[in-house]
Formats: sequence, C-alpha cells, structure tokens
Amino acid sequence: MEDLLLTLVQENLVILLLAAFILLCVFLGIRIVPQSEKHVVERFGRLRAVLGPGINFIVPFLDRVAHEVSILERQLPNASQDAITSDNVLVQVETSVFYRILEPERTVYRIRDVDGAIATTVAGIVRAEIGKMELDEVQSNRSQLISQIKALVEDAVDDWGIEVTRAEILDVNLDAATREAMLQQLNAERARRAQVTEAEGQKRAVELAADAELYAAEQEAKARRVLADAEAYATSAVARAIQDNGLEAAQYQVALKQVEALTAVGSSQGTQTVIVPADAVDAFTNAFHMLKGRG
Repeated sequence: MEDLLLTLVQENLVILLLAAFILLCVFLGIRIVPQSEKHVVERFGRLRAVLGPGINFIVPFLDRVAHEVSILERQLPNASQDAITSDNVLVQVETSVFYRILEPERTVYRIRDVDGAIATTVAGIVRAEIGKMELDEVQSNRSQLISQIKALVEDAVDDWGIEVTRAEILDVNLDAATREAMLQQLNAERARRAQVTEAEGQKRAVELAADAELYAAEQEAKARRVLADAEAYATSAVARAIQDNGLEAAQYQVALKQVEALTAVGSSQGTQTVIVPADAVDAFTNAFHMLKGRG
C-alpha cells in the first residue's frame, strides 16, 4: 500500500507542485486594501502603482507592497514656539495642525519624516507671520492669523501630497513682565473710561438742568402771557361796559372793590384797630345806591 502511494506521488509530483505554485501566485497576486489605507507597489525597487481600497491584483514575485499608508486625518502633537512681534514683545505660541495624505507616492518618496517636516514648517511660518503684527493685532485678529498660517502651510507642503485640513493657534502666552505691563495699561484704560463716563454724566446733568431752567422760563413766560391776555381782556371788558353803560358802571366796580377791601381788612385775624378812610361811609353809600339802582 505504501509503495502504491509513493508511486502515485512520484507520478503526480509535477502536478502537485504546479498546483501549489498556482495557489501561491494567487495568494501573492491578490491584495485587499482597507478603506482607510493606500498601498504603494514597487517593481524591482521602482514605483509601480498605488493600490486603492478594495481588491487589487499585482504580479507575483515581481511586484511587492513597499508601503502601507494610512489616509486618515492625523493630528500633530501640540507644539510651542517663541516668536517676537513687530513691537518687540516676546510671546510663546502653542499650535496644533491636522492633515491627511492624499498622494502616498509623493509622501513616501519626497519626505522621510513628514510629521517633523510639517512641525518645522509651521513653526517657521508662525514666527514669520507674528513678526509682522503687533501684540494687540495678534490677540484681536487670531482668526485671520490662523487663516494665513493655514494657507502658507498648504503651499509649503503641496509637493509632499499632503492636505492641511486645520491649523489652530491654541494659546498665546506672555512673560510675567509683559503681563504686568499689560495689566497696568488695562487698569489705566479702565480708569480713563471711568473718568470719561463721569464727565459725560456731569455734562448730561448740566444739560438737563439747563433744559429744566429753560422749560421753567418758557412756562413762566407763557403764564405771564396768559395773565396779560386776561388782564387785557378784563380791561377791554371794562372799557366796553363803560362805553355801553356810561360812567356809572365804572363807579360801581370801584365802589364794589372798596367794599371788598374794607371787608377783608376787618375780618383779618389779630386786628384790634381798623382804620377806615374818611370816605368809607360814602363808598358804602354809593355802592348801596348803585346796587339799589341796578335792582
């Protein structure tokens, strides 16, 4: 039995070897690439192709996958670098950069340490851009500064097949002396604003007081005008009465006023002695006769 099996193996050895070789070629020729990766294929040390996600075929024993590159977005470690503004203030800037690889063949053959290269590029660009701005501009125009840095970094890494998706300035730190000077400046500015506010309040108070006095004067003038109009109306009424009824109407009004005045003097409190004019009786008599005549 063993001799029979040995004979069969010897007779079919070539077929078995050929089948094993075909299986090996299929195994080596089929490459399944994950969705998050791209594979760089070389043939005799030279770039042959870039395999995308899915099933790919290569030539066994001639082609080989030299690099398996992730195309997921990456974040560089937060970096901190010193920079000097145009008004000679030393600041420490903390940055963070996000990027992803779009063309792996350019990344693997043109740059060795892509993370280090991007970090160095970002540091140089940040120093250059902050050196063009004053400290107040760095603090107030941070979004504009981030956009400029991102655009410059994209131009710098374009040859590496990389897309910079985000560049952020996380913090701008100052030394203790600069912070103390800025705090003093801030306090002085607050004091100045308080003084300005107080002065504006006093000015407004003066304006309101002047407006109130002007309003009071206007109202008093209007009141005087009303009194004058009333007096003029009364005078014209008396004049019309004299014209219509003769002198008796005027004498009647005078006599009536005299009676009212004497009555008021006599009824006043604390009055012990009443001085009556010599013609007071005549005034009463005249008023009585006029009232009687009118009746």
